[in-house]
Amino acid sequence: MGIFSRFTDIINSNINALLDKAEDPEKMVRLIIQEMEDTLVEVRSASAKTIASKKEVTHQINKYLSEASEWEAKAELAISKDREDLARAALQEKQKSTEAAESLQNELRLIEDELAKLQSETAQLQEKLADAKSRQKTIIMRQKTVSSRLQVKKRLDSSVVDEAMGRFDQFERKIDDLESQVEAYDLGKKSLKDEFAELEADGKIDDELAALKKKMQSQSKPADVTEVKPKAKKA
Repeated sequence: MGIFSRFTDIINSNINALLDKAEDPEKMVRLIIQEMEDTLVEVRSASAKTIASKKEVTHQINKYLSEASEWEAKAELAISKDREDLARAALQEKQKSTEAAESLQNELRLIEDELAKLQSETAQLQEKLADAKSRQKTIIMRQKTVSSRLQVKKRLDSSVVDEAMGRFDQFERKIDDLESQVEAYDLGKKSLKDEFAELEADGKIDDELAALKKKMQSQSKPADVTEVKPKAKKA
């Protein structure tokens, strides 16, 4: 099982637990990052163990190859001494060492393949972790913003706001009634300002009346002062 399949199982199980508890997204984001960091530590530990195994297997392979070379040298020495029986025994030991080295070579290839996968998945996990951390603040900010907007929407759509606005309307109507009552008390009463305004209006009317009389007098005066000359007596 790859680290991502295991990591996905962990995340899904914890997210489901959080959803069951109705936890907020901020905690979920922190949990995901924490799980990624913990998984990264485990993967690095597994990689270190795999690297140690690779070194150990490589050491064993080199040891068997060295032994195979030594047995081959002993076989050559036995042949040079006309000891074919010893040469045959040495070659048998060489074959055992060679087969052991080949077996470990197969194991080494498997270890290298596993190590390559771990390194690749570690690099991917590091990229995902860096991306998650860079997006964490944005996600949390968006979550808080949308939560605030949701609360505002709920309040606006609730009857509380409508009731409050209805009370404002009632207050305004009451104030209108009070203002009407005040105006009713003042109806028919003249203030000092009103009396002076009437005096000013009367003065303007008097001035206009005097000007009109003067105009009419100037128009009628020529006809009134015309003298009628007496007729001449006939001789």
